[in-house]
Amino acid sequence: MDRTLVICKPDAVERGLVGEIVGRLERKGLRLVAAELRTIDAATAGRHYEEHHGKPFYDRLVAFITRGPALLMVVEGPQDTWQVVRTMMGATNPNEAALGTIRGDLAIEMTENLVHGSDGPESAEREIGIFFPGR
Repeated sequence: MDRTLVICKPDAVERGLVGEIVGRLERKGLRLVAAELRTIDAATAGRHYEEHHGKPFYDRLVAFITRGPALLMVVEGPQDTWQVVRTMMGATNPNEAALGTIRGDLAIEMTENLVHGSDGPESAEREIGIFFPGR
């Protein structure tokens, strides 16, 4: 089985959309193999977003992901799970996300786009290691 990291970001938790997002993943045939509702600390957020360090939006990214609880999940599927999740999420900018995707149907603005999914198999393993060490 193949796996990836998915985060229902603080805005998804605040808006009560976690059940909708998890339900979509499960209806697609993906399976949650680990999950935790947690407020991400700044050090962990820094590790997660290290490729963006030094960019103008970095501080806003960290402030957003650490502002409240997020649901962290390891999601499993038969193959290319990261790609399945990314397709389900839709474009980063909700105004460009197709209807039927999580962001196209539910997100309001680019800076609060509800969900994160790993962008490849290597990043999936790296991110799972950050949030679920030893899994």
